[in-house]
Amino acid sequence: MPIATPEVYAEMIDRAKAGAFAYPAVNITSSQTVTAALQGFAEAESDGIIQVSVGGAEYASGSTVKDRVSGTLALAAYAAEVAKGYGITVALHTDHCVKKNLDSWVRPLLAHEAEQVKRGENPTFQSHMFDGSDIPLEENLVIAAELLALSQAARTILEIEVGVVGGEEDGHEAEINEKLYTTAEDGLATVRALGAGEKGRYLTALTFGNVHGVYKPGAVKLRPSILADIQKAVGAEIGKENPFDLVFHGGSGSTEAEIAEAVDNGVIKMNIDTDTQYAFTRPVVGHMFSNYDGVLKVDGEVGNKKAYDPRAWGKLAEAGMAQRIVEACQQLRSAGNKIR
Repeated sequence: MPIATPEVYAEMIDRAKAGAFAYPAVNITSSQTVTAALQGFAEAESDGIIQVSVGGAEYASGSTVKDRVSGTLALAAYAAEVAKGYGITVALHTDHCVKKNLDSWVRPLLAHEAEQVKRGENPTFQSHMFDGSDIPLEENLVIAAELLALSQAARTILEIEVGVVGGEEDGHEAEINEKLYTTAEDGLATVRALGAGEKGRYLTALTFGNVHGVYKPGAVKLRPSILADIQKAVGAEIGKENPFDLVFHGGSGSTEAEIAEAVDNGVIKMNIDTDTQYAFTRPVVGHMFSNYDGVLKVDGEVGNKKAYDPRAWGKLAEAGMAQRIVEACQQLRSAGNKIR
């Protein structure tokens, strides 16, 4: 199936960890960005992850409606249908749900998926993220433990964040300071609260200087070696090598060497949003400038329908975003590693 089943998603993660590669996790907000993501994965011959933020979900439901649950399910339904034509496997994920949005977004989705599972169906989504980075770690892990149990019932995987990603992402902001670096003690607290898989599988976003937003290479001080230190410390306590399935947030502006080191230290998923937003929009801008007198009815003229037809610039936008995803797949080594 083009949308991963729970078993296939687990296999995807296992293959990435064993093969020292990671999947790009691409934020989508519309049918066009879903199509662009699928096109990029297919061109790279890579499986991948398509993810929805709360703002993206609200936008997809209609900017005057802003129903985050219906928008999320609508994007998933579109992806499930059109993904059949691309020859790759994708997992569906919800991204960065902070505490205040749990009751209006992720908890209803988990309840919906638990009902699907009771009927013998696969859940609509394969994983959901709880972002507890804006609350104390102890509270973060208490909520995460509750959500992990709900995820078990829904046959989904939980993603958590331990540490803080700086900058701004979909309305959620965090300062750029020493809190951007997760410690080994944080990692140990996580595994003591959530287990090492026996209570349910979870993905962990440990932070090592990550910042959301637009930055030139070198502007953000990443320390991927922190990931190795935490994996080693926690692994020594529980007797398991590289115990965490890690997620890399805030990767825009990262160098290829930083990305490679993070993957070598257990990252199996890297979020990509800022770069793909630009890659989608830049060709549209070029089209509008180049076809100024076609997309506008200048001086009483009628314009050029072939220039202002949304398909004309939409195809360019999709191709631009797809190409950036191919680049991400190559950097993360997932290119050519599709399951089927």
